[in-house]
Amino acid sequence: MTGIDTHAPPLAGNRAGPPRRILVVGAGGRHRTEAAIARGARALGHTARMLDARRWTRLGRLAPALLIRMTDRFAPDVVILTRYAARLDDATLARLVRGREATTWYFDFAEQAHAGVVRLARASGSLYLTCPSIRTTYARAGAPDVRFLPQALDPEEDRPASTVPARYRCDVSFVGSGQYRDRHALLGAVAGVADLQIRGLGWDAQEHHLPVRGGRVRGRRLARVVAGAAISLGAAATRAQAEAPLCISNRIWKVLGSGGFYLGPWTPGMELLVREGEHCALFRSEEDAVAQVRYWLGRPEERAAIARAGRAHALAHHTYAHRLELLLRGESFPYTTV
Repeated sequence: MTGIDTHAPPLAGNRAGPPRRILVVGAGGRHRTEAAIARGARALGHTARMLDARRWTRLGRLAPALLIRMTDRFAPDVVILTRYAARLDDATLARLVRGREATTWYFDFAEQAHAGVVRLARASGSLYLTCPSIRTTYARAGAPDVRFLPQALDPEEDRPASTVPARYRCDVSFVGSGQYRDRHALLGAVAGVADLQIRGLGWDAQEHHLPVRGGRVRGRRLARVVAGAAISLGAAATRAQAEAPLCISNRIWKVLGSGGFYLGPWTPGMELLVREGEHCALFRSEEDAVAQVRYWLGRPEERAAIARAGRAHALAHHTYAHRLELLLRGESFPYTTV
């Protein structure tokens, strides 16, 4: 593990209100979380800009000087790093955060600490994780000041679809990566009792027992997939993630934002984010998921009411603007479950 001599001060606890200049360094693209963070910052009245580390580091030796020049020209008060910023070398990272408030935000679950994320956390001085149960893992690996901040809804991207092509009409839809085999049994069980459509990357073409319908889904296509299904299913990538308190995918926020009825796995502490039976439905086992699919398919009016309440709740309490308010104050999302 390499160390970085950083001059990034910690995020201040009393400067979230006044307008600030915020630089998000990570992967570019309108549909990415980095863009949603920048939009959340603008919704709060701040000036925000994205710096695509993946794109600029392809320039090789020219990249560090160009990145530093663009950063200095923007003159940010705050720098937010995501894992793709780990493509930058130590000297460039130190130069980007020097004299500026900085933090790192990591969006995935991993039982072992991601070395690049630890390096970013040491450069920025703090680390936000979307899974609170792995705080200790990262602290032991050398990440300082580890906090919890879940992902959220992006009001500009996560909106109900105005039209739904017939090919998206089904009982249940699932959007996610196929390489996580722990979720295959659940999907197979649901497919046995309902018309299921699976979309996403990484699905093995030989998995003929699963009804895979297509590849990458994002933006307006995701909204149409949600609108076309009576139930939008959530499924944890691994058993470890399924058992981790409050470690949920941003799938729930995209479904709620798109006006869908979400049925996903329950984990301890979920009541801090949503209320079961009011904003969404939650299952506790594969058998429970199958039973709930059957139950909710027979209650279209109740499903619609819950979907409306879920979207209103997410817009009122769980947008990226709400998350940025906490981050800019240097605070964690309030929770009691570990």
